[in-house]
Amino acid sequence: MPLEASKTTSLILMRHGETAWNRERRVMGNADIRLSPNGAEQSKRAAELLARFPVDRILSSPLSRARQTAEIVAGRVGLEFETDADLEEVHFGDWQGKTYREIVADPRYRGFLSDPVGTATPGGETIQDVQARGLRALQKLEPGCHALVVSHGDVIRTLISRFLAVPLREFRRIRVDNCGLTAVSIAAGHPEVKFLNVLADPDRAWDPLHWSTKT
Repeated sequence: MPLEASKTTSLILMRHGETAWNRERRVMGNADIRLSPNGAEQSKRAAELLARFPVDRILSSPLSRARQTAEIVAGRVGLEFETDADLEEVHFGDWQGKTYREIVADPRYRGFLSDPVGTATPGGETIQDVQARGLRALQKLEPGCHALVVSHGDVIRTLISRFLAVPLREFRRIRVDNCGLTAVSIAAGHPEVKFLNVLADPDRAWDPLHWSTKT
């Protein structure tokens, strides 16, 4: 989907449902972690909401937690789904599998937090790399489609940053919950964010998961 395309393209960006590692505040990256029962239930609720939208294509990260989420939605709306490795979560390298408490004292982690655009994860990639491949995945969609894109928190935040013209270094200011939905339309190369991080079960909105200041 070239961003300069003349037809209006509608996107819904969806983060996968919750996993046990989310609850443990453990770094998943591109580790292939499955949904928890709670994550599957979140996906089912989101699928009911998504059934109200005219989605005609579903594109997913190939990682299990995203694939399972996409499969639940696809079954509800009567579509097949495709996968694209460009939608995988940040490759966190040495930090994958560790809790945030375990990596917070790592000088490399502090460097990544201070400059995620220019500093790669150990054995992984930069946030700029992540944004570039996320945009590459979107550019493969045909202009004028109504697509659901199931991906991961940091990938989606980098894409929203692009669409809102937010400096990429500030991507962490954007909240993306499990099964949070963000809608974007793109016409003549001009993106418009319709809504951000909508939840089918809004009682979760103040759950401290992931945004507590405690480590």
